[in-house]
Amino acid sequence: MAPAGKQLRRLVTAPANAASKLANRPIAIAADPFALVDRVRGGSLEDAVKDRVVLITGGSSGIGAAAARQIGAAGGIIVLVARTLAKLEEEKAAVEAVGGRADVIPCDLTDMEAIDEMADEAIRRHGQVDVLVNNAGRSIRRSIALSYDRFHDFERTMQLNYFAAIRLILRLLPTMRERRSGHIINISSVGVQTRVPRFAGYIASKAALDTWSDAVQAEVHGDNIRFTTVHMPLVRTPMISPTKLYDRFPTLTPEEAADTIARAIIHRPRRLGSPFGHLASVADAITPQLMDAVRYRGYSMFPDSRAARGDTTPAPPGADETVGPVGQAFARATRGVHW
Repeated sequence: MAPAGKQLRRLVTAPANAASKLANRPIAIAADPFALVDRVRGGSLEDAVKDRVVLITGGSSGIGAAAARQIGAAGGIIVLVARTLAKLEEEKAAVEAVGGRADVIPCDLTDMEAIDEMADEAIRRHGQVDVLVNNAGRSIRRSIALSYDRFHDFERTMQLNYFAAIRLILRLLPTMRERRSGHIINISSVGVQTRVPRFAGYIASKAALDTWSDAVQAEVHGDNIRFTTVHMPLVRTPMISPTKLYDRFPTLTPEEAADTIARAIIHRPRRLGSPFGHLASVADAITPQLMDAVRYRGYSMFPDSRAARGDTTPAPPGADETVGPVGQAFARATRGVHW
């Protein structure tokens, strides 16, 4: 068996204490010579964003809101985009409370024409967008057995996670190329690396954007445009709240996720992810059968949520979504993976 396969097999059978040690490892930057050069040179978030326009989709809560506050405090000019104006105004006030500058542009990102109008308005108000953070997304956790009659689940995830992001990039990219400067950060998922069960629609849409960005990066490399794909681990946001078993999973806080985005802005790596995500990606390339067994173990261990089953009847909290000691150890060993 290949070394990566052996390491992964030890990982999923490790005792809880060993898994706990792995859980404390930090997010790591993937090997990228350009990013490594930038790290040697140093730099700070203030250097990277001061007086630069940073547009963040999904900016009214969770990861987007936390990133906006951090980037705003460092001197960036924040453009917050989401559907609800009232929530955007609240986050604008939060950015201003830490000394930042913020603007808000409400937009329904499932409406392609509305995306064009929002992007044009951002350029009209600020002259340019220096950094785009494609953070808005939709996640659906549902087994394939419950999805046979739910093709719309796959359409909805593709619409927001893939088509909306591409539409916005296409609108902003020409001005970036004219200025020969720009950075596009796509918030993807560790699920793309681990191919987790129950998330087929979600990770397929994220993988599509990852691959599209890889191809376009080659075309704009000479224009000093950089794409960064962040394979984000599980983050405790409202998006995961319907799955109650995640209450017992190790997760990042929105602030920790924002730290990862800050590192992406500073160092501009092509990819940014977690140690387990990188390991799983390598192991899947070398020994996909082993990864199938690992994924099946996770699939068997953690059930569909009540929300995924369409069960709206009252039940005691966590009554059918408990995680026993073995499951908790498995979740710690595969820290950040959304089973």
